[in-house]
Amino acid sequence: MEQEEPSSVIIRMPNWLGDLVMATPVIAAVRNKWPKAHICVMVEHSLAPLLERDPHINEIFSFFKTKGFLGYLEDAKILEKLQKGNYDLGILLTNSFSSAWWFFRGGVRKIVGFGRRWLLNKGVPFPENYKNQHLVHSYLQLLQPLGITFKERAPKLFLTRQEQLLAAERIKSLGGGFVIGVNPSSAFGPAKCWPWEKFRALSKKLLEKEKVLLLFFGELSARPLIDNIIKGMPLSVVNLAGKTHLREFMAMVAASNLFITNDSGPMHISAALQVPLIALFGSTNDVMTGPYKFGQVIHKRVSCSPCFLRTCPLDFKCMEEIQVEEITRIIEAFNV
Repeated sequence: MEQEEPSSVIIRMPNWLGDLVMATPVIAAVRNKWPKAHICVMVEHSLAPLLERDPHINEIFSFFKTKGFLGYLEDAKILEKLQKGNYDLGILLTNSFSSAWWFFRGGVRKIVGFGRRWLLNKGVPFPENYKNQHLVHSYLQLLQPLGITFKERAPKLFLTRQEQLLAAERIKSLGGGFVIGVNPSSAFGPAKCWPWEKFRALSKKLLEKEKVLLLFFGELSARPLIDNIIKGMPLSVVNLAGKTHLREFMAMVAASNLFITNDSGPMHISAALQVPLIALFGSTNDVMTGPYKFGQVIHKRVSCSPCFLRTCPLDFKCMEEIQVEEITRIIEAFNV
């Protein structure tokens, strides 16, 4: 389906933080193809700040995911917004019936998405080799029927100068030095997480260096985990879980010298901001969802990995085999 130049395009973005970051090249590719089009991105409310300041976007349409009676009210708001938007083209990066149904009822003239549902004008089969290629490439393949060609594009996020300055001031107030951000949790489940005892041992090892500032990040729910990791450590180790909103977190990561993380949304944020990165993989597939062509991945690839389970039913060998010394050797290359 060769698409005539649309005047208005709406792109339904993924619902997970990491997937959303990996889908940002789609926005840039659409803008490159149609520089005069009005591009609106539809994104779940809590993730919308991630896309602020993106120069390829004209409008962010954020919505709430709710159930029950409130869900019906939100559904009506979504349909009203879509109908008023008068969109020529809708691109679905979510492989869900509800998203296609919204676009269909909202009067989006041409709808492109994965699958062969009758709601779509063009259903693109999900790549057969998706497990052997990066999700960035899978998302971009959705654009091929629209005649959109593109050079290989890496995910990218955007910060203002003011956000960067505020992050630098905050880091200075915490003591400054060689800043290492650490993300020891993951929203998916414990099977993606390096054991907290190992994070504690790594932190103690890093503190042997001079002028190292360790900043631990996470959602508020990760605060007890991080408290266990850093218990009894000096003031140069800081628990910031639940103390930064999304854009503050982005700016703090961008101001860091190094970021150490499990496979998670923050990992993709670090890679998109081009911050030196060490990513620890266990139950998941770094070929599909690793940091895109940036950072150092540690993945032991034991016989049962990737299993994609939330919790390990066996001996957690994939993560237990990652040793503190292995990570410190990599960090040495950063001249800490």
